[in-house]
Amino acid sequence: MYLYLVTPLLGSLKNYVKYKRFNTLVFLRTLYIYFILNLAIQTNNTWLILMLERWFFFAFKIIKSIINNDYNNKKQKYIEKYKLIYPIQENQEDRLTLV
Repeated sequence: MYLYLVTPLLGSLKNYVKYKRFNTLVFLRTLYIYFILNLAIQTNNTWLILMLERWFFFAFKIIKSIINNDYNNKKQKYIEKYKLIYPIQENQEDRLTLV
């Protein structure tokens, strides 16, 4: 039973360190997903439930990122923050030849 509290507690600690606030809904959301998975799968295997919950949120965040177009929306931020250099695209080559 204690294993079900490890992920929400560590996640809340990470969020508190990063954002300086505790989000009760995010904490309870994980426990709620555990409960739903337990009902759906009808198993007492705690490790399976923990693994499936992580996979669920991993897929959820990937889909959310694709829908929000995060790559293009945050591209400039990452260029400035990490000094990234992206390969020249065709439309950029046209601008370079015109100059």
